Amino acid sequence: MGERAVRASASCPVPTSLLTDQYELTMVDAALQSGVAQHRAVFECFTRRLPPGRRYGVVAGTDRLLDAIEQFRFGDAELAWLSEQDFLHPGTLEWLASYRFRGDITGYAEGELYVADSPILTVASTFAEAVVLETVVLSVLNHDCSVAAAGARMVTAAAGRPLIEAGSRRTSEQAAPAAARAAYLVGFSATSNLEAGRRWGVPTGGTAAHAFILAHADERAAFAAQVAMTGPSTTLLVDTFDVEAGIRNAVAVAGTQLGAIRIDSGDLHEMAGRARALLDELGATGTRIVVSGDLDEWSIEQLVRGGALVDRMLVGTQLVTGSGAPAAGLVYKLVAMADRPGDAAPLHPVAKQSTGKATHGGRKVAGRRLDGSGLAVEEVVVQDALAAELDTAGVRALQHRFVQRGESVLRPSLADARAHHARVMGELSPQARSLSPGEPFVAVRS
Repeated sequence: MGERAVRASASCPVPTSLLTDQYELTMVDAALQSGVAQHRAVFECFTRRLPPGRRYGVVAGTDRLLDAIEQFRFGDAELAWLSEQDFLHPGTLEWLASYRFRGDITGYAEGELYVADSPILTVASTFAEAVVLETVVLSVLNHDCSVAAAGARMVTAAAGRPLIEAGSRRTSEQAAPAAARAAYLVGFSATSNLEAGRRWGVPTGGTAAHAFILAHADERAAFAAQVAMTGPSTTLLVDTFDVEAGIRNAVAVAGTQLGAIRIDSGDLHEMAGRARALLDELGATGTRIVVSGDLDEWSIEQLVRGGALVDRMLVGTQLVTGSGAPAAGLVYKLVAMADRPGDAAPLHPVAKQSTGKATHGGRKVAGRRLDGSGLAVEEVVVQDALAAELDTAGVRALQHRFVQRGESVLRPSLADARAHHARVMGELSPQARSLSPGEPFVAVRS
């Protein structure tokens, strides 16, 4: 089944309109009263700064966001509840009842890299239609971009070794499949999360946890039950009691064709070396070694650089939460506004001047300049009126139109996004790929 068919069969009809903050609706209410609700407006989503130590961010979640905007509706149940809360005028409830986004959305492709002030998403519509989307835009993109950036660093650290996403139990049930999708987008090979498999076709896998071993009379009985169900190509968890004894039991039960063993504790470098030697001694030379246990990019890099005899790594906590995936810090700000209703009314730049939170007014266009060897050297961000400056050799346009007048015009598949990310990572210099703190991967010219 193709991804579009999967999307259609897995789509959720539940409206996303109340996955928002109250002040989005009170702004709409007040704007309808003041008259600015129907003025044309442009909002941009960007970050003021990358997380400390990061050289790049990764765009992820755009496709999920476009789904959420399509489902941003106020049905009878939502309107009845809002009416009971009694904080909106009746006319505002009527406006919400007929809400459909009818504007334009452009942005960076999923998988693209970004830096501070990169206009990764631009929403152009009336003020009311666009402002009400702020929370859903930020909740989707901040989460997915955070996971994607962490995952991209882990993929770099793994240096070609497959990574498996397994963070579902460390985040919310709604965030878990989204995290799995973002991880797959940046190069993870599979996920343990079944909903990500159903919804987006992400490859899934998984066998057994320590509880399964403990539930049986002994380790061999547990392994036998698992092999009987999945066959000898399975992965057996060997560190419940003693790793060496676990490996011997695993090979005794599954034979030398055992697919893999997993080690989830201890000094993974040392344990993997000892495990490889024992597996080879027992004749299981093709059996792979999988390790897990709160891995992050630093511990992955240490294993790889140290020559650990590890074939695959299972990553969870540090990918989906905690210090491993710091907040992306994306904001959604009004940058241009018309002073009267109507399509003919010209837009003029608007900007905050708050200390430490100032913004740059006016709609922006962006491109990335590559050097003669194809490496990214500069991000050019200019006002929309100067877009012609980007039409030069060696500058790759970064923005794509996803929605025009409320209708979807471009929806690249997850496979497309994954391939695009692999290509743009190829534009990074060795220094820009480094996990150590440093300057952003490109200079910014605006």
